[in-house]
Amino acid sequence: MLASDSLQLHEMAFPIRAFAPGSAEALALPNPGDYHWRKGGELHLNDPLAVAKLQEASRSNSVAAYKEYSNHINELNKACNLRGLLKFKKGQVKVPLEQVEPASEIVKRFCTGAMSYGSISLEVHTALAIAMNKIRGKSNIGEGGENPSRLEPLPDGSMNTKRSAIKQVAGGRFDAAVLVVYEVMFMVDNVVSAQILSGAKPGEGGELPGHKVIVDIVVTRHLTVGVGLISAPPHHDIISIEDLAQLIHDLKNANPAARITVKLVSEAGVGVTASGVVKGHADHVLISGHDGGIGASRWTRMKNTGLPWELGLAETHQTLFANDLRGRTVLQTDGQLKTGRDLAIACLLRAEEFGFSTAPLITLGCIMMWKCHKNTCPVGIATQDPVFREKFAREPDHVINFFFMLAKDVREIMSQLGFKTINEMVSCSDMLKVDKEVIKSSEKLQNIDLSLLLRLATDIRPEAAQYCVLKQDHGLDMALDQKLITFSKAALEKALLVYIETPICNVNCAVGTMLSHEVTKPYRLAGLPSDTIHIKFNGSAGQSLGTFLCPGITLELEGDNNNYIGKGLLGGKIVVYPPKGSAFDPKENIVIGNVALYGAINGEAYFNGMAAERFCVRNSGTKAVVEGVGDHGCEYMTGGTMVVLGKTGRNFAAGMSGGIAYFLDVDGKFHSRCNPELVDLDKVEEEEDVITLRMMIQ
Repeated sequence: MLASDSLQLHEMAFPIRAFAPGSAEALALPNPGDYHWRKGGELHLNDPLAVAKLQEASRSNSVAAYKEYSNHINELNKACNLRGLLKFKKGQVKVPLEQVEPASEIVKRFCTGAMSYGSISLEVHTALAIAMNKIRGKSNIGEGGENPSRLEPLPDGSMNTKRSAIKQVAGGRFDAAVLVVYEVMFMVDNVVSAQILSGAKPGEGGELPGHKVIVDIVVTRHLTVGVGLISAPPHHDIISIEDLAQLIHDLKNANPAARITVKLVSEAGVGVTASGVVKGHADHVLISGHDGGIGASRWTRMKNTGLPWELGLAETHQTLFANDLRGRTVLQTDGQLKTGRDLAIACLLRAEEFGFSTAPLITLGCIMMWKCHKNTCPVGIATQDPVFREKFAREPDHVINFFFMLAKDVREIMSQLGFKTINEMVSCSDMLKVDKEVIKSSEKLQNIDLSLLLRLATDIRPEAAQYCVLKQDHGLDMALDQKLITFSKAALEKALLVYIETPICNVNCAVGTMLSHEVTKPYRLAGLPSDTIHIKFNGSAGQSLGTFLCPGITLELEGDNNNYIGKGLLGGKIVVYPPKGSAFDPKENIVIGNVALYGAINGEAYFNGMAAERFCVRNSGTKAVVEGVGDHGCEYMTGGTMVVLGKTGRNFAAGMSGGIAYFLDVDGKFHSRCNPELVDLDKVEEEEDVITLRMMIQ
């Protein structure tokens, strides 16, 4: 088989038949259609016929056109993916269609993918949100956030239909995510989700070219016009599963009603990772397949990233099941889900919820031109150019039509298989079998073995739950913030001044975050007047002190602090200094841990001592003074002002595209420790700089 493939490729490069001199065939290799669809080339699920039929079905709400579309996709699946090798067994007892879970309930399990405002136009981003809110599904804002005006209720007091339900927290764009967390903080009536560890391609960070970064996106994301954005795959504050658990805890404190999601790439070993994530109290886990994700990815990232969702989903479920963790989390999958058959197989392979990205965009007019990165999308989908955006002419109802036809398609399959509800269907992989006719159609499939994929989890642990039946216990009842909230009632209700003094120890994590949630509910992003709530701590604080701290709250710590202090600072003030009477020199000793002020957007921070590594990463507006920093200080900083009155580590200011950092060059060698790629080094001579520096230090 390998030899045959090699000979075919050789024939393409060195054809036996001679072409006319000067012809296109003689001058260039044929396009195999790896990216764009080409007749006779690589098969694509989104070929011209599929695109045309899907748009016809969604635009006219035509069941006949949808049937043509789904039949075509189901045939393509046989040559494109693992689910195409499977078929349903006959149900022992069919269920009357009227007894099957209604389509209006099934569509509530649908989510749109993390397509950010920036990668797609505002019109498309808004249309998806409106469509998903109408069917009570969930749209995802992506890592670019959304305009705060979309959060305001309508004049009649009802929820704004333009508001997205899923608020994404993404790696390199954490400062934009902080505003997302603010959105999460004051939502009271609706459960929202925050996604972690996601990218344009599974395992890869997203990318937004500079020519798509327009003024409105700059305002929404706290950026600089024309500066391209690249998100590294991991968070800069996540080194281990414990760090991820801390971020989950931080986000849960930001809004105890929020459902925290962790997005994982489908790959070998994802089940073990998912087990750690669920033990870290994630409420929801998304297993993302290797398909899709083009709008914010380079073409070089399109191939060889991740595995099919079928493999990752089955491994995750079985591993969670074996550890009796499956009942504590909801499993979702995505990756080119297009028909009711796709959804039914995903459900039988243990998914409870389903994500869609490409298909909804096609219903809104996408014609798969693959110009997302060039800002020249001819139908106004993946562009910020006002000329092209005017060409967008689709309606949210087109997305709604598609999703309801999809749900009705699933219902018909459920009726045939004998299931009344989605929950009954989850994990019944014994209703699937390998399609021998498809296997016979290609010699490459002869030795494929899907037995482990279809293995019943009940064989591993018969008594364990098949789907989510328990809510995670995040331990919020024991949080120090519960006491702080009680003591701060005068400030919360009447904006009166409050002073609190209390001991703190390193088991007290995310202190001030839940209190900020209570402040933002009545006062929104404006918060309270400066220093309205002043809390003095004594001792060694735990991780994430002052995370997402809102305006009006001042945290004063006499002692030292662990990692993540001031993460996502929203406008509050943090002061840390060593215990009175301590014998050590603060400027020679670390008083705060790693990743301080990560993604902060506003507020003040003053540290009488040194900070460890990754200080002020992705800071976009906070003012900070510190007496020394470790490696990677001010990395990816886009705004704000930082003063270092002592030593700095290596790689200072790497990727820094905005803001000002003042530093005291103690040994005259700062230039050797600074990354000069995007910054200039100047002496403090301008009067404005002198005044700013003096005000911050004094």
